[in-house]
Amino acid sequence: MASVVLKNIQTIVSGNIQNPIIEGDAIQVEDGLIKAVGRFEDMKIDPDCQVIDCDQMTVTPGLIDSHCHVVLGDYAPRQQQIGFLDSEVHGGVTTFISAGEVHLAGRPKDPAGTKALAILAAKAFNNYRPGGAKVIGGALILEKGLTREDFEEMAREGVRVVGEIGLGSVKEPADAAPMVKWAKELGMTVMMHTGGTSIPGSSTVTAEQVIQTDPHIASHINGGPTAVALHEVKRLVNETELALEIVHCGNPKVAVDAINLCIEAGALGRVIIGNDAPSGTGVIPLGILRVINHLASLTAVKPEEAICMATGNTANLYKLNRGMISEGMEADLVIMDAPMGSVGDDALSAIEAGDVPGIAMVLVDGQVVVGKSRNTPPTKRNPKI
Repeated sequence: MASVVLKNIQTIVSGNIQNPIIEGDAIQVEDGLIKAVGRFEDMKIDPDCQVIDCDQMTVTPGLIDSHCHVVLGDYAPRQQQIGFLDSEVHGGVTTFISAGEVHLAGRPKDPAGTKALAILAAKAFNNYRPGGAKVIGGALILEKGLTREDFEEMAREGVRVVGEIGLGSVKEPADAAPMVKWAKELGMTVMMHTGGTSIPGSSTVTAEQVIQTDPHIASHINGGPTAVALHEVKRLVNETELALEIVHCGNPKVAVDAINLCIEAGALGRVIIGNDAPSGTGVIPLGILRVINHLASLTAVKPEEAICMATGNTANLYKLNRGMISEGMEADLVIMDAPMGSVGDDALSAIEAGDVPGIAMVLVDGQVVVGKSRNTPPTKRNPKI
């Protein structure tokens, strides 16, 4: 791969919620990885290097959708929509994490079938990048009858995620906890549905059930779409160390209340952001950006902190070499700015004001995959190559 340099950056959002803003005006990329972050004048630039002038815009890590109900390919059977993943890339998302391929027509619900689906989806998305984005597919839906040997086989074949517990026949902690233990021992990341029933066949899941099951993630603590009571959210915040997911297709009031609880508990580093789409709510290409806006404009969360919840927090949880702007990380990057007409002067002030920022460019592994978003408002400034 050719080397790339992004220069003339006004603000670099690191993705690290402990240190969300990086000093510097340039990012150097080589062979798809970030080589250096700092001052352009201090960098040694190859004569053949591609230079992108960011025109004093903001650069962030590529956003990570922590909750996406992919199936196979870039098609959403629930909404009969083609290209929904590609459309979300135009909202700055460069990584999608499956929460379970639950919308597959005729989804098998026996142990052999659910195992086969997880392996197939994991392998298929390893070979396919919709819109240039990376998809961690094959989120296992737990069904009764699965054995430790099944989990060992799936781990060998590349299954990395257990999808929302509660979507399959395994619903109660007594049935789920042994499987969660096997998954954790084999390096899988486990999520659990939290809140009211989402689709026919799924279950209402309480905070107590989540605590007894002990996954890594309490999925959509603001509901998917129906939330648990706030006192239950408070238990998940204060009595556990679980990752706490806020989603677009949930309850917006509880999202704000939950974040305020996280602020009080010093738990913002545990918050991740997902879309929870496609779902009955629909397909929302700008869902991750809208949650960032919602949290940064209606709570004391700073815009750069909200961006870190949708990047570095999720990357750390899933042990991904992306989601943060630092040396050695995969160069998945978004150039964004205040949209035309916004009261904000730049992306961060626009977000704080509640405006969706304009996406001027998206890069994956240092390669431009979106030149100008077709879904966000146009930016006040424009990058130049």
